[in-house]
Amino acid sequence: MIIGTRGSALALAQTRTVVQQLAMRRPDLGIEVREFKTVGDRVTDRPLASLGGYGAFTKELDQRIVVGEIDAAVNSLKDMPVDLTPGTELAAVLPRGPVEDILLSKVPLEKLPRGAIVGSSSVRRRSMLLWKRPDLDVRDLRGNVPTRIRKWKEGQYDAIILARAGLVRLKIEEEHHVLDPEVFIPAVGQGAIAIVCAAGSEHLSALRQLNDPRTRTEVEAERFILRALGGGCSVPIGVWATMQGQELRVRGSVISSVRSESVFIDRTMPLDRREEGLTEMAEAMRPAAGRCDLAR
Repeated sequence: MIIGTRGSALALAQTRTVVQQLAMRRPDLGIEVREFKTVGDRVTDRPLASLGGYGAFTKELDQRIVVGEIDAAVNSLKDMPVDLTPGTELAAVLPRGPVEDILLSKVPLEKLPRGAIVGSSSVRRRSMLLWKRPDLDVRDLRGNVPTRIRKWKEGQYDAIILARAGLVRLKIEEEHHVLDPEVFIPAVGQGAIAIVCAAGSEHLSALRQLNDPRTRTEVEAERFILRALGGGCSVPIGVWATMQGQELRVRGSVISSVRSESVFIDRTMPLDRREEGLTEMAEAMRPAAGRCDLAR
């Protein structure tokens, strides 16, 4: 089996996790890993949304699957479009890691001085920062995790925001402050590792052994809402679902530059009626999402 991945430190760490788990379950498999650079890796001087947003890191790997160059690809689920590339399917979602965003800073968010420069390439994170602290100077920040941390340490930024899962998987220990996910609603799929393969692949049964049903239920609920709202990354949307017994709790946010127009929703719905509940939740978020999209 040939597994494709981006060459970033985080992508490789996640791919190693997949390879190790596959080897434990299917020691008979011969596995080869191939590294690729995607447009999101090659172009780092422009905001991610200008490169197509979701898919900037994954679509080229998908195409290699479709033409048979590789058998599967390992992705951060939050980077994947909600509509998969034709000819591919989501084979597995691994047990989810931490979902929170973290602030790398000497002081917590509320103690940053007025005008402090904070870096993030995420529309959602930038909007949430300015919703909490409109006095901050929020600037675009691209590059892999070590590069972004280096820029912070060099003093180009007073603070930066990253996904906690990335630091955990890279075993990076830096002074940081966890941003409450009940307030800073995470990105759709944040903290989850996904494996994509060709539709009907001969390797599908092996890859499915790595699938975590709980995580998959949660992230598919999040992706359902994002799809209903248009599926793009140019609108500051956060969605976080957690299973609680036979119920699904879903928090959603749309952050507007007009504070009074921002929307926060927290609903709990029966698992067996989640499509109805998720549809109603998306409809409640739609007006705010539409206003944000028009503003951009």
